Amino acid sequence: MAAIPGLMTMLEILIYTFLLSISPFGEARAGIPYAVLNDMPVFWAFVVGLIGNLLIFPLLAWLIEAFSKKLWPNRVYKKGVVKLGRRAKKGVGSEVQKYGFWGLMVFVMIPLPGTGAYMGTIAAYLLNIKRGRAFLAVSMGVIISCLIMAAGSYLGSMGLKTLR
Repeated sequence: MAAIPGLMTMLEILIYTFLLSISPFGEARAGIPYAVLNDMPVFWAFVVGLIGNLLIFPLLAWLIEAFSKKLWPNRVYKKGVVKLGRRAKKGVGSEVQKYGFWGLMVFVMIPLPGTGAYMGTIAAYLLNIKRGRAFLAVSMGVIISCLIMAAGSYLGSMGLKTLR
């Protein structure tokens, strides 16, 4: 049985899109444009990028909690966490602290380096935002960010096609 050439290429693009979208090096801000620029329909780029990006919160929140419980008694770990916590609170800014849920959602929503689901999850943990509210805020921010990236990628690819 011969493989369908176009199907394998599409599947590979979707896998790379998912992996880019769940990675801390770009999230869906890298995954969605990658898919669109490789001629994937914007709907599928959005869906796969969104799924990958939405999985970050539950996975990272679980990792943070598991590591903190096990390693908190370790002085080196505790010192590193406190230092990271201070840096993260400074990086996230007083707006997230001041506005809580809405500040966290807007922080995650803005498609710039240093914002997104990873930093939003860490910020929610450090600012003691309840897990359910934090998940909702991060998820809403991710959805809006993915919509922005999908629209921008689609319009950008259309512009590139008119230049050809």
